[in-house]
Amino acid sequence: MKRLLIIVVFASLAVLSGCDTSPKSPRGFSLPEGDPKVGQAVFVELQCNACHQIPGVEQLQSAVGEPQISVKLGGKVSKIKTYGELVTSVINPSHRLVKGYPADKIQSDGESKMRNYNDMMTVRQLIDLVAFLQSKYDLLIYDPTRYRSYKL
Repeated sequence: MKRLLIIVVFASLAVLSGCDTSPKSPRGFSLPEGDPKVGQAVFVELQCNACHQIPGVEQLQSAVGEPQISVKLGGKVSKIKTYGELVTSVINPSHRLVKGYPADKIQSDGESKMRNYNDMMTVRQLIDLVAFLQSKYDLLIYDPTRYRSYKL
């Protein structure tokens, strides 16, 4: 019984620690549903496909002939890309820089080379773009049967 009480107390503390009520808390933040088809048009209109490669969207070729970085978006992932992560990636691209690409191709002095669209993108475009991006990720389901233990 004492052990159960300790488990309940620690579980409660863990849950309560996730309830951030500070003024900068994202709690209560929600945008309306977006339209992925319109979001794909926004992706192309804003020329996101100049630097990002996504299944089903033709990538723009560099007019200058210099090698162009192609940051891949979408596909199968082991961790879901949340709505908040995708919104943040668009409106604050320097928040978290992508790994696995040459630093000089994606950043300059620690800041993302991605153009800031905040002054030219409407909220509606952002909502639809994020809906489109989110639709391009497939969550890989963990399969515990792949890893079998054998008795010796």
